[in-house]
Amino acid sequence: MKDTTRIAVVGAGLGGTAAAALLQRAGFNVKLYEQAPGFSRLGAGIHVGPNVMKIMRKIGIEDALNAMGCHPDYWYSRDGLTSEVIAQIPLGDYALRHYGASYLTVHRGDFHELLTNAVTGGVLEFNKRLTSIDDRGDVVELKFADGTSAQADIVIGADGINSRIRETLLGAEPPKYTGYIAHRAVFPIERVKGFTHDRCCKWWTDDRHMMVYFDTGKLDEIYYVTGVPEPTWDMGKSWLPSSRDEMRAAFDGWHPGVQSLIEGTVEVTKWPLLERDPLPLWSRGRLVLLGDACHPMKPHMAQGAAMAIEDAAMLTRCLLEVGTGDLQTAFALYEANRAERASKVQRVSHNNTWLRGNENPDWCFGYDAFQVPLAEPRKTSA
Repeated sequence: MKDTTRIAVVGAGLGGTAAAALLQRAGFNVKLYEQAPGFSRLGAGIHVGPNVMKIMRKIGIEDALNAMGCHPDYWYSRDGLTSEVIAQIPLGDYALRHYGASYLTVHRGDFHELLTNAVTGGVLEFNKRLTSIDDRGDVVELKFADGTSAQADIVIGADGINSRIRETLLGAEPPKYTGYIAHRAVFPIERVKGFTHDRCCKWWTDDRHMMVYFDTGKLDEIYYVTGVPEPTWDMGKSWLPSSRDEMRAAFDGWHPGVQSLIEGTVEVTKWPLLERDPLPLWSRGRLVLLGDACHPMKPHMAQGAAMAIEDAAMLTRCLLEVGTGDLQTAFALYEANRAERASKVQRVSHNNTWLRGNENPDWCFGYDAFQVPLAEPRKTSA
């Protein structure tokens, strides 16, 4: 199938890039606009569950991603003070058998590069910071900071928590600071002395945690991300440098396994954890949102990027199902099949209870955006 409808995806993060790759493979005419001048291997890890790996299979990068990432046998939850195992969720071969795809952890930059390379020739343009967008009814006009402009028939806002597309649909409103920050650090495992770490482990106490995992198949690099209470944050700053001393203070008295990571840290940064309430709409006219643009969440389920990628898959499916001649119906079908799940993941992530006990994660990991039966949109009264 070849559809000449011009689709502009604004934002080339994981969700936007997945959308471009999927739409391209479905025969759509796609352009992907990213405000950054290019990509670098930024220091963060990411979980890629079976729900995402099935989408990577469709894009054609499942095998490469499997070769690149670390495959934990279990998700361990441990008491932060004693190291006692409080939950042990099977992954590894069990995930392959039970869900039909693997569970892995990987460096976000490596995953992003692989996904970006799956978007073929001339689709991705860098240095395209969106300054204005005008849905004229029959066409959408996009203007960028470099003085260029473009037209599209559909615009997908994959432009993150401070989305210009969301702002166009719903007005300017800052995200909410949750009262928590995340420290992030990635460094060679050879720097960690005196403790052998699980491939994937979350250390907990009542008010804070540290999620730790390897982010390469060679197990030569380890990553941690925390959730630590911090009453205020300067919302003019997207992140700040932190330090080993700050980490020692935040995790004073914690188990030596955690201390080994703090002492091995090379550089550590801290980031505010931000959210929005569920939005009253995800689309209007020729504009539609996905990922953090419509449901930003705390990272405490390790499913934020997964939700954006699932959005991309479902939106592609709905455009194929309905066609591009009836966008209102296509977008309503998309929202009907994504809003409830995304809101649930938002809520569980906010509460920070995911896999703290030996619960069944099938509802999350077993989801297949291409196979789940489509729910009908709610009928609105005239």
